[in-house]
Amino acid sequence: MVLLRRELGDVLREQRQVQGRTLREVSASAAVSLGYLSEVERGEKEASSELLASICKALDLPMGQMLSNVSHKVSLAEATEQQVSVLMADGLAKPIHRDALTKTGMLRAANAVHSAA
Repeated sequence: MVLLRRELGDVLREQRQVQGRTLREVSASAAVSLGYLSEVERGEKEASSELLASICKALDLPMGQMLSNVSHKVSLAEATEQQVSVLMADGLAKPIHRDALTKTGMLRAANAVHSAA
């Protein structure tokens, strides 16, 4: 399921990172706690419109542009979900469960590669 708060958080995080700014810098400029901003970026918290306006101002990102970017990401996520649903309904794909990855050792291998990087 596509969650608006996750897509919104991704857009805010991407904008902050493109600017080369830290959570601490943006949180101070937006007058929001670092922890709360982090939770918003991770899609764990729903931000009020006032808070979003403050974050957008701190990022020098027009709210309309942010909302447009979020809308685009939501559309892409919905299209992807639809494609996966069709593949699964046709029997061409099956969901991958974390347990299956662990049993086959794929999770361990992926973690080893990630740790080596």
